[in-house]
Formats: sequence, C-alpha cells, structure tokens
Amino acid sequence: MLLLCGTHNMPAMAGQTLHILIIDNNRLRASIIEEGLSDGGRVRVTVLDETAQLLRRIVEIDPDVIFIDLENPNRDVLEHMFEVSRAVKRPIAMFVDQSDQASIEAAIDAGVSAYVVDGLKKERVRPILDTAISRFNAFERLKRELEEAKTQLADRKVIERAKTLLMQTRGLAEPEAYALLRKTAMNQNRRIAEIAESLVLAAGLLGGGEGK
Repeated sequence: MLLLCGTHNMPAMAGQTLHILIIDNNRLRASIIEEGLSDGGRVRVTVLDETAQLLRRIVEIDPDVIFIDLENPNRDVLEHMFEVSRAVKRPIAMFVDQSDQASIEAAIDAGVSAYVVDGLKKERVRPILDTAISRFNAFERLKRELEEAKTQLADRKVIERAKTLLMQTRGLAEPEAYALLRKTAMNQNRRIAEIAESLVLAAGLLGGGEGK
C-alpha cells in the first residue's frame, strides 16, 4: 500500500545530485533503500542508524529528501517521526510494515510525502522518491497560492477601510481616495496596502471608527 500526500520547494532539477538521508536502525533494510536510490539518478546518501537528537542531526546534514524506515513502530515512535516531518519541511518517504487508519491519517496531517505500507522493495524506491518530490512540490505550490490569495484578500479589505476613512474625513469620492492612496504609495515607494494599513492603524490610535 502506497499512500501519498503532500507538505520548502525541492530543487530537483535534471542532472542535479540529490542528498538523501536514510533514517533506519536496520542496516540491511537501509541497504535496500540505498541500492534502489542508486538505480537511475545522481544521489548522495547519508545513513543514520539512531534517532537521538534527530532534528539537530537533520539540520546539520541538511538533506534534500528524507527516507524513514520504521518496520513495526509503536505509537510513540510514529508520533515522534510525524513531529520530525512537520518540522523539517522536506519531502519525506516513510516505510512501515504495518499500519492502521489512524496512523495513515496522522501521516497525512504531518505532511509525509509518501507513506508506504509493506512496500520496502528495491525496485520501488526510485519511483517513490520521484513521487514524494513531486507531491511535496505540488503541495508547497498550493500552499503558496493559498497564502497569496489570503494576502490579496487582506490587502483588499484594508484598502477598502482606508478609502472609507479618506472619504469620511477628507470628503473624497472613492476614485479620489484610491488615487490618493496610490500616489502616496508611489511617492514613498511602498505598496498601497502598506499605506492603507498605516492609515487605518493611525485612525485606530486616534479613535477613528474604521480603525477599531
């Protein structure tokens, strides 16, 4: 069973060497992943066989992609690895021999890019790597688009509030109020939304109704 989900934008360019970190306390199973990674692409592999101070070690190693092999982890080990996934912002492929629905859902929530149940086979490793990177980048792109949409909506709201303030306090029509905001932004080399936010904040400090 292969479960894919998404969650740092991967620099996976053609011909680029990828630094892969394998976290596995079973050297034999780690070697299966290493052999699979060596087929069909340029990679540099680092293997960690213990998880003490794992986040610090990951920061020091700074891999492009992380493979985690857990065999049959208990709930505490899984949760620890899910916390790692949330923190590192890298494509993560996680191998487990058994799983349940709760663990699958937790993996999705944690942003694990590929959650592989009973599928640690050499020939599957490279496709899983490619898919994990692809899904990770797709998810990151969606997150950026969502953040941009939220920012645009917030900008529109604050600009509307600033226009209303100018219309009320300066007796301007809406086009004139917007033109004043735009001119001020150009003169100060700032975004219109920044000027609008400053105006709304100042009005709030002075007790203006729109700034509250």
